[in-house]
Amino acid sequence: MKIFDFYLLRNLSVATIFIAVTLAVVIFLTQSLKFLELVINSGASSFSFWLLTMLALPRFFEIILPLALMAATVFIYNRMTMDSEIVVMRATGASPMSLAKPALVLAMVVTVLLWSITMWASPKSLSSMQQMRQAIKSQFSTLLFRENVFNSIIPGLTVYMRERTPSGEMRGLMIHDSREESRNPSTILAQRGVVVATDEGHQVLVYDGSRQEYDPKYDALHRLNFERYTIDLPDSAPVQQRWHKPGERTIFELISPDISNKRDLDNLRNFNIEIHRRISAPLLALVYTLIALNALLLGPMDRRGQGWRIALAIGAVVVIQGLFLAAYNVAHSVADTVPGDAAVVDPNLMTGKNWLGLFLMHALILIPLVVNTFFLTGASEKIRRKLLYKVGVKPLSVESSEGAA
Repeated sequence: MKIFDFYLLRNLSVATIFIAVTLAVVIFLTQSLKFLELVINSGASSFSFWLLTMLALPRFFEIILPLALMAATVFIYNRMTMDSEIVVMRATGASPMSLAKPALVLAMVVTVLLWSITMWASPKSLSSMQQMRQAIKSQFSTLLFRENVFNSIIPGLTVYMRERTPSGEMRGLMIHDSREESRNPSTILAQRGVVVATDEGHQVLVYDGSRQEYDPKYDALHRLNFERYTIDLPDSAPVQQRWHKPGERTIFELISPDISNKRDLDNLRNFNIEIHRRISAPLLALVYTLIALNALLLGPMDRRGQGWRIALAIGAVVVIQGLFLAAYNVAHSVADTVPGDAAVVDPNLMTGKNWLGLFLMHALILIPLVVNTFFLTGASEKIRRKLLYKVGVKPLSVESSEGAA
């Protein structure tokens, strides 16, 4: 029996890894499109593109791994039923629980792995990704200039650059600025310029040029020659220390927020909800596996096909996943306020909707977990006979095989 368990565990592990990698590649391709335009337009290196995409993956493994394990369980157990391997093992006296043991062991391993991902790896990678995106976006407008092209940075600001040197210096600049309606449009011609980062944001320093401004009121053209001139760039705030959202914090940071930080104090309720999600969500891997095992191991075996059982298992998983996400949204909902009501809802106070959402989240995990585990044990033998077998047909089980012996 131990050889069979090892054989089943190995097949399940290989199938789970294969499905998880396949889904990860699909998500990798879809996520890469989000960062491709940003990286190309900002002039960032290809390494930044690959790093951004890889940092986005751990969060998706929270969904990928439970679904991959469930799909692997359905595939392996259905294939072994079609090949009569499960039928032979049941004929030797193996109970549903003993046949399910390798899948449950793998499900527990995946659950522990998911806890490590949700508690630490995923928030760390998400925080690094957001910090990196902010750094690239803060330099987006500074790296947007292309050679020999009239670059429209924003409405009212157009920049032309003849060339960019290897050191990053821009040569042959023309900048037309008509952003402020209260001021006359101006055109700046400069021999060279560089981009610098200051405490106020990114700026372009241009040298050895002139600033021309047309005044329609007096029909006059004003000209100012300069050796150095500064132009502020739009949407180029300096990269500062970000406030980390609940999803970007490790479990230790959620449990021990900074009480001296006002935003942390205003988000204590969200921190609490996020802690509950990270505890309960990894258990979905165990729930999905149990659903698949109940669908394929209980009841009469049919080598002609088990399509309706597989469809039932997939439907149950889709329903639970959808309800879990809905419950999580309910937990995050804010109490309704009456228009004109001056009362302010305390952001740290858990409302009835919040508690209802948390209750549903845990119920969607615990109820299927207990029910499906019970039906796999010998204690449910009599109930399974009444529900799953026709009257007068005795199921092939440990008790029946021992009686035949």
